[in-house]
Amino acid sequence: MSILALTSDTLIGTPATGNLEYNGQFFGTDSAGSRAQLQRITRSTLVTCAGQTSIDFTSIPAWVERITVMFQGVSVSGTSNFLIQIGDSGGFENTGYVSGSFDNSTASNSTIGFIASSQQIATATWGGAITISNLSGNVWVSSGTIASGTAGYLASSGGAKTLTDVLDRVRITTVNGTDTFDTTPSAGTINIIYEG
Repeated sequence: MSILALTSDTLIGTPATGNLEYNGQFFGTDSAGSRAQLQRITRSTLVTCAGQTSIDFTSIPAWVERITVMFQGVSVSGTSNFLIQIGDSGGFENTGYVSGSFDNSTASNSTIGFIASSQQIATATWGGAITISNLSGNVWVSSGTIASGTAGYLASSGGAKTLTDVLDRVRITTVNGTDTFDTTPSAGTINIIYEG
């Protein structure tokens, strides 16, 4: 019979063999006998995005392997498509992306970010999720689907980007960078979850 013992609720460093410590962090032993930190899924702070041209999530930990960007009731003031940019300690990167989106019979692509929609109207509200995953090193890939029931659009997208350094931030904006998230017909929200 195996016994799991919780020895502490305060992280005091790498726990000794046979112990598991919890303070938002878990440690386990892999098949090679190495001690490894296991990360739980973390949800960031929900942002009501009306009136802003971009939504930034920063201070993402270095151990993160996957980030999911979630949209609910999001609308923009014009016709510019949604764009997601990632970055590191040097800031958000706006070159070197290979990304595309397809919506009904319309396709769009971008090299300045992960494009998440391919057609846009100011009265459309969108919901859905885009996942950004670590392929290897500083290489990240995106995939996901967002939809607008009000406009009858369904946008699937994907892409890839190699960062200069370790990812620590995500930005949600538009291709032209000047359309604002608005309250017509609703004040939408955006959030991210991340995991190791």
